Amino acid sequence: MRAFVAVEIDNADIIQKIKSIQETATFEAKPVRIDQIHFTLQFLGEISNEKAEKVKNVLLTIDFQRFSLAIECFGAFPNTKNPRIIWLGVDKYGGEKLSNVAKNVNSVLSPIGFNVDKQFRPHLTIFRIKTKIGNITNELLKFKDVEFGKQMVSKIILKKSELSKNGPEYTNLVEVNGKS
Repeated sequence: MRAFVAVEIDNADIIQKIKSIQETATFEAKPVRIDQIHFTLQFLGEISNEKAEKVKNVLLTIDFQRFSLAIECFGAFPNTKNPRIIWLGVDKYGGEKLSNVAKNVNSVLSPIGFNVDKQFRPHLTIFRIKTKIGNITNELLKFKDVEFGKQMVSKIILKKSELSKNGPEYTNLVEVNGKS
């Protein structure tokens, strides 16, 4: 099974604002399904059921405090002149806290054979771009004043991803709750 560790977005106001942007943007890009928008803390790739059980067990040892982060900026990978992914970023405090949770995830997964291949950058992918569309800097500036609000990060989730002709379908395998 394909699997990853994530933090979901469940703030209805944030979700509605993302949906509104996806519906009004004029560039050629495929919006990420609103129910699939999340922060990926670590992508695990294809793993066996036995390995998934080990992952569940070590994730349950993670201890973290709940925290709040603000969704507040736009960007693109690799950049806005040649975008492949359009994302939303977070405030500095929330980004540091989320990065620490990602480090904790990596520290418990590393001994069972999972290593990160790139530095964690807290972001929510909201569009994917398959073909070259050119510079979207000005288009993104239209949304610069959108205030998304704050998201409480209260749990991390091990998710299974099954690819289908309609895109990926996610199933939660285990949730790790943060402390109040």
